Amino acid sequence: MSFSDYDNSAAFLGHWGTFQKTVFFLLCSSIIPNGFTGLSIVFIGDTPPHRCHIPAGINITAEWRNVSIPVEADGETSECWRYRLDVVKMFSDRGLLPWVDVNVSAIEQESCEDGWEYDRKTYTSTIVTEWNLVCSDDWKAPLTSSLFFCGVLIGSFVSGQLSDRFGRKTVLFVTMGIQTIFTFIQVFSPSWIIFCLLFFVVGMGQISNYVAAFVLGTLKLQTITIIPESPRWLLSQGRAGEAEAILRDAARKNGIKAPEVIFPPSQPRDKAETVRPHNLCDLVRSSNIRAITILLCLVWTTLSIGYFALSLNTSNLYGNPYLNCFFSAAVEVPAYIISWLMFRYLPRRMCLFFTLSLGGVVLLLIHLLPQHMIYAAISLEMLGKFGVTTAFAIVYAFTAELYPTVLRNTALGACSMASRVGSISAPYFIYFGSYYKALPYILMGSLSVLSGLLSLLLPESHGMPLPETISHMQAVTGLLEFYEKRPSKARIHPLQHKRMVGQCSDDLWVGLPSFVSQILNVVCGKSHSRQ
Repeated sequence: MSFSDYDNSAAFLGHWGTFQKTVFFLLCSSIIPNGFTGLSIVFIGDTPPHRCHIPAGINITAEWRNVSIPVEADGETSECWRYRLDVVKMFSDRGLLPWVDVNVSAIEQESCEDGWEYDRKTYTSTIVTEWNLVCSDDWKAPLTSSLFFCGVLIGSFVSGQLSDRFGRKTVLFVTMGIQTIFTFIQVFSPSWIIFCLLFFVVGMGQISNYVAAFVLGTLKLQTITIIPESPRWLLSQGRAGEAEAILRDAARKNGIKAPEVIFPPSQPRDKAETVRPHNLCDLVRSSNIRAITILLCLVWTTLSIGYFALSLNTSNLYGNPYLNCFFSAAVEVPAYIISWLMFRYLPRRMCLFFTLSLGGVVLLLIHLLPQHMIYAAISLEMLGKFGVTTAFAIVYAFTAELYPTVLRNTALGACSMASRVGSISAPYFIYFGSYYKALPYILMGSLSVLSGLLSLLLPESHGMPLPETISHMQAVTGLLEFYEKRPSKARIHPLQHKRMVGQCSDDLWVGLPSFVSQILNVVCGKSHSRQ
C-alpha cells in the first residue's frame, strides 16, 4: 500500500466521533492562554493621560501651579513639557499674577525633570507608568510589543522543524510549560529590559504551542496521556506500528471495530520518501513549491499587519478601552464561524479573496468619513477586523491543505515566521497615525486588497485529498505558467539575444491579458482546470 492511501486506511474511524471531539476540545483549551498573553500588552502597555509632575514642596501660589503646564494647540495640556519652575517660583514670590502681570506663554519651557503624574482612572499601573515610558522614552512602548513578536518569529522558525523531527505532541507540551513559567516570572520583573526579555521568551512559547496544536487538529487525531501523537507523522517516520496502535485506540473510543490490518506490511518499507528528513530548503527547492511559498508568505504578512495593528489599536479608539477590546474580540466569534462555513462549502481561493477584499475595502473607507462620525469609523474598523480575522482563519487551514504531510508543519512554521515581519511592524503602523490619522488605515487597506488579488494565483484545494509527498502538490497556474513557457536563455543563440530584448516588452503585454483574464475568470467562478 502506498503512503498516499493513509486517508483510506483511517476512514473506518469516521469524521466526528468521541475520540475526535475529545481531542478537538482539549486542543482548543490548550491554546486559550495564547489570547491572554498575546493581547495583554493592549492594557499593560497602554499609555494613560499624563503631565509633568510639579513637586508639592515647591512653594508657589495656586494660580501659578494651575498654569505651570503649557497648553498645546489642540487645547490639551502638554504631556512632556512644563514652564521653568525657578522662573514660575520667582514670579509667584513677587506676587505677580499669571496672564495679568505676566505673559505666561513667553516663559521658557523645560522637560519633566521631576517625573510625571498619570491619570489613574482607567489603569492603576502599566509598564508605561511603572518605568516612565513616555516622551523621550515613548519608543520603548511599541518596542515592547515588537520584541514579543520577535519571540514569535523565532518560535515560528524553530517550532516547525522541531515538530516535524520530534513530533507534534512533544513540542506542544514543552512550549506550554515554557509559556506558563515565564509569564508568571514576568510579574516580578525589576526593570523594563528584564520584562522585555521574558516577554520575548513567552512569544516563542506561544506560537510554538499554537502551531503544534493546530497541526495536530488539522490531522484530526491528536493533554499528555490523552492527546496522542499524529499518526500521519508517525507514518512519515516509518513508525507504522505506533500509528496503527493509536488508530485502534481511537476506534475503540468511537465504538468502531478496527480492521485486522490497517497498514499492510508493505507500508513501512517505503522509506525512501517517508523517512528522509525535510527542512526549510524543501519549501523553495522547485519553482512550483517556491511560488506557493512566496505567495502565501506575502498573504500571511499582510494579514498579520492588519490583525495585530487593529487588535493593538483598541486602546486608542474613542471610549472605554476595555469595552473596545471586548468588541474587537467579540467580532472574531462570528468571523471564525463564518470561516468554518466558508471553508466547508466554498472554494478556498474565493474565500480568501473575498475576506481579504472585504477587510481592505472597509479600512480604506474609514479615512473618507467626516471626523465627527466617530462611531461609524469604529464600526468600519470592527468590520475590517472581521474580514481580516476570517481570512486569517482560512489561510491557516488553506496552507495546511496545500503542503504535504512531510512538510506541513515546517510550511506552517515558515509562513507564520514570515508573517511575524508584519506583526513586528504592526505597533509602528499604529503610530503612523500621529503624522496622519488615516495613514494606518490606508496602508492596511491597500495591502489587504493587493493580497486578496495575489491569493487568486494559488492552487485550489477544495475537495482534494491532502498531499502526502512533495510530488503530490498541485501546481500554480497563471503567471508562473506564462514565465515557464518562455524560452530559456541557455537555448537562445547569442545573435538572437538583441532581438529578444527588443521584443521583451511586447511579450509582457501579450502575456498580461491572459493573466488578468484568469483572475477575472476565477472571480466569476470560471476557474481554469488544474494541471
